[in-house]
Amino acid sequence: MIHLYGIPNCDTVKKARKWLDTNGLEYSFHDYKKEGADAEKLSHWADRCGWEVLLNRRGTTFRKLDEADTADMDREKALALMVEHPSMIKRPVMEREGDEHVLVGFAESEWENALG
Repeated sequence: MIHLYGIPNCDTVKKARKWLDTNGLEYSFHDYKKEGADAEKLSHWADRCGWEVLLNRRGTTFRKLDEADTADMDREKALALMVEHPSMIKRPVMEREGDEHVLVGFAESEWENALG
């Protein structure tokens, strides 16, 4: 089973969901706005792809943080911020049961290679 994590109104999440639907792939969707972000899951993803990949520094939420919150960023600080502000997680995040590979963001060719 494929698990997709994100925010439903995000354009990139919409593209990923459309791609999954078009390719007839079943998936579950975890909405950060309604269900929050799980610290243990974020830590697992950070082990797989790196916390730097997960942290969306370009988004409004990150840019609005105080400089003290963004200074000396490390793994623990980044993960705590992402749990507190799930919109700071780069979207979407996709994982498949039984597969340690985690995809962050949506690049069609990357998804085709992983799921095709």
